[in-house]
Amino acid sequence: MIFFIGCETNNIDLSPGVSWELASYRAKTISNVRYEISLKIPDKVDAPIIGLETIRFNLLKSAQDLVLDFRQPSEYIQSIEVGQKEVKYLADNQHITIDRTHFVAGENSIKINFRAGDMSLNRNDEFLYTLFVPDRAATAIPCFDQPNLKGRYTLTLDTPKTWTALTNGPLIEEIEFEERRLFRFGETKPISTYILAFTAGKFEKITEERNGRKMTMYHRETDSVKVARNKDAIFDLHMNAISWMEDYTGIKYPFQKFDFALIPGFQYGGMEHPGAIFYKDVSLFLETTATTNQYLSRAGLISHETAHMWFGDLVTMNWFDDVWTKEVFAGFMGSKIINPAFPEIDHDLRFLSNYSSAYGVDRSAGANQIRQPLENLNLAGTLYGSIIYAKAPVIMKHLEILVGEETFRKGMQAYLKTYSYTNATWHDLIKILDNLSEENLTAWSRIWVDEPDRPIIDIDIQTNNDGLISRLKLKQSDVKKKNRLWGQNLKVRFGYNYKDKVLPVYLKGRTVNIPEAKGLPQPNYILPNGAGIGYGYFKLDKNSRSYLIKHLPEIDNAYIRGVAWLNLWDDMLYGLSEPMEIIRLCVNALQTEDDILNIQRILERINSAYWSYLSPDQRNQMASELELKLRSHIAQAESISMKSTFFRTLRSVTLTREGYKWLKNIWLKTDSIPGLKLSERDYIAIASELALRANADSDEILLTQLKRIKNPDRKARFSFIMPALSNNQLVRDEFFESIKKEHNRSKEPWVQSAIGYLHHPLRAKSSEKYIRPSLELLEEIQRTGDIFFPARFVSATLSGYQTKSAANIVKQFLDENQNYSPQLKLKILQAADGLFRSAEILN
Repeated sequence: MIFFIGCETNNIDLSPGVSWELASYRAKTISNVRYEISLKIPDKVDAPIIGLETIRFNLLKSAQDLVLDFRQPSEYIQSIEVGQKEVKYLADNQHITIDRTHFVAGENSIKINFRAGDMSLNRNDEFLYTLFVPDRAATAIPCFDQPNLKGRYTLTLDTPKTWTALTNGPLIEEIEFEERRLFRFGETKPISTYILAFTAGKFEKITEERNGRKMTMYHRETDSVKVARNKDAIFDLHMNAISWMEDYTGIKYPFQKFDFALIPGFQYGGMEHPGAIFYKDVSLFLETTATTNQYLSRAGLISHETAHMWFGDLVTMNWFDDVWTKEVFAGFMGSKIINPAFPEIDHDLRFLSNYSSAYGVDRSAGANQIRQPLENLNLAGTLYGSIIYAKAPVIMKHLEILVGEETFRKGMQAYLKTYSYTNATWHDLIKILDNLSEENLTAWSRIWVDEPDRPIIDIDIQTNNDGLISRLKLKQSDVKKKNRLWGQNLKVRFGYNYKDKVLPVYLKGRTVNIPEAKGLPQPNYILPNGAGIGYGYFKLDKNSRSYLIKHLPEIDNAYIRGVAWLNLWDDMLYGLSEPMEIIRLCVNALQTEDDILNIQRILERINSAYWSYLSPDQRNQMASELELKLRSHIAQAESISMKSTFFRTLRSVTLTREGYKWLKNIWLKTDSIPGLKLSERDYIAIASELALRANADSDEILLTQLKRIKNPDRKARFSFIMPALSNNQLVRDEFFESIKKEHNRSKEPWVQSAIGYLHHPLRAKSSEKYIRPSLELLEEIQRTGDIFFPARFVSATLSGYQTKSAANIVKQFLDENQNYSPQLKLKILQAADGLFRSAEILN
């Protein structure tokens, strides 16, 4: 829908959402925005929240109508005043348009009485919280909902008497009156609408001081022992991250306060609201059975969200096509922050996890570039995914190597100082680094940032009669045959029994000769990505593949073993290695592997290959041996973390009658695992796995587990998920029908878990009928859900299948919907890649 704004000659797109044209126009003509927002939150969750809002701003000129964003029906607006005079307005297409005659060049103000929209307020009986990323502020309040029109916010929250509240600004005053409590907060620094936040409810508060800085943690955990066990580490990790960022950037923490809330059922691991970071409670409150990976993940998450205070909050992308910049900077800095805290961990090996995630997208037909075009903010949520969170850090590491660590740091500091409290683009940073470096970063960025996919890199080796290398080449090709070339520095590793040989190579053209390899004995194996830094499908030659399948565990360097695992896994997915031989290699490797990160990844590969790439008959043949091996590892593991790591895999893969009986006895507490004390969450997970095995006692197990749960938030979650676990097909059918209604999807993490159980491989035959209607629901989920939910929903839907019939349902849906949303089509193709590959491998 096109409106003509005032007497301007430009046509401004006022279709639903916020178009780039509208955002650009407003950013040029509106400035110095201030919001004063008062909200009255009632006792009852279904009663409306009433708001009063004053928006003050400067207009460059008054020759255009003013357009605000508000994604609620017109009846939610009670009145609008401009300059103390009530005015008429048009509420249409998720916008409020007010005639230009009511405004002047210079200072203006608007007062709006309204009912707040509930969509992004996440209301529960005892608490609520906002989640406005990327374009959801306008679902709750009238505003200029775009990242490049920052504002200062002053909030007042009127809540039930027993509630407390948290928002971005500092608390100025708390007043108790009758059965109510009023919180007045001070004005914030300039921030974008998507990081405006508040939470209110029945929370416990813990305030502690580190290095002279006070921080307050809000939480709802009822296990006081768990809180006491975790709280010091949580505060310490935050303070360490703040100190590191201040030192690296040369900029002191840029906001007035630093508080955070741990929220049950929060949609993401964390969200970087300045002064009020929100976390999923289970991400920070770890159990005694937590694995090393969970401790690393907690530290990484805290460092990531803290780094966002500088990258994303202080300097914000101009438009969401550059959303990846804030995520990659936070992730890249977050990795640097946590490294010293875990000296026992090989952090280069840990960094390899980025490759696994990114390759999962880049090997699919749905591969997308890092920097994606975006015409309207209502599609911004589709930009998120593994390419932003996993490939981008790899490419950022390439950039740091290319320009040098010190130049990279100087560039980051200049970027932050130049654009503090404003907005910037990726090209703004590239210009800064280009001025500091002799490299052609614009050309480098064009292929690595603006293009999807990854190169395929083959080894071309020839040997003479004496077994010496006579010629060695690396050849890169483009999977889409577009003649693209990915320039990168590689280190080719030649694996020998005595000592490896590593040769540096700059792969710039289609092929590169490696003359230094001439005359070398033919090695046991060749890894073109022998230092693990390069990015692509590094296709193993036949001899290397054969050797590694038999001898990979004998490589004496844990990091190189990690690189070799990446290559072998890729080869299996392309049909060059058998899944069964990969699983057997994994099982054998566990006998000698001593690096905890490699152990965790080997177990992940066992679980993935077991359920996705073995047939049901092959699983049954393998089950007894695998279960016995894992139980043996549990018994032999010396640490709680390792026992827990092996146990989680075992409970996932258990299929035999003996294994089920043992697992049930653990759940009944008539048996135990020496040295491993299980938590309430562990028993919930065991009950869920037992129920999936569809024995006669499944429903009894679920009901008993529900009665056992003491924490009210965990009880509510399990009650929601139970129908998806039911042994009764009709109950599962009813549950699936229920999630077609938007209000039944309000707890998205719960829905995601339930959908995963509904489509579990053990339920695949009876659940295949849900695939088509799930795909038909995806566009609505994209419109109504949070940023990660569409991809997670379709992934949970498709990841449990491996048959051609399931693959054909997906292909037929895409064939019949040629005009389907391009962004969502990519998400489907990414999620379906494992299904397509397993259907080919098994058939």
